[in-house]
Amino acid sequence: MTRLINHAEAPPEVRAVYDDIKAVRGVADVNNFWKALAVHPPTLARTWESLKQVMAPGALDPVVKEMLYLAASAAAGCAYCVASHTAAARAKGMTDEMHGELLAILGMAAETNRLAEALRVPVDPAFE
Repeated sequence: MTRLINHAEAPPEVRAVYDDIKAVRGVADVNNFWKALAVHPPTLARTWESLKQVMAPGALDPVVKEMLYLAASAAAGCAYCVASHTAAARAKGMTDEMHGELLAILGMAAETNRLAEALRVPVDPAFE
C-alpha cells in the first residue's frame, strides 16, 4: 500500500499545497489521493494546480464537470476516483436520478463501443 503523508509530517512545500486544497475546497483535511501524491512533492503541486485550473468555473456547470470526471473515472476503472467524484458530484447537486441516468449512459456507451470495435465499423464520412 502507498504511504500517505499527513499534514503534521509533511515538508513545508507539501503543507502549502495541503493548505491551498483545504482553503479552496473548504475541508478540514485533504483526502488520501493528495496524501499519496505527497511522496513526490513536485507531482503533488503540479497535479493540484492542473486540477484547480481544469475544474475552475467555466462554460460547463460544476456538477457537469464532476459528472464527466466520474464518467471518465468509471471508464478508466479507477474505483477511488469513482468514489471521490461521485461524492463531489453529489455535493455539487447531482441527484439520484441524474446519477442513475449517468450510469445508464456509461453502460450503454460501454456496450455500443465494444460492438463497434468488435465489428470494426468504419466511421461514416458525415462524422469526419
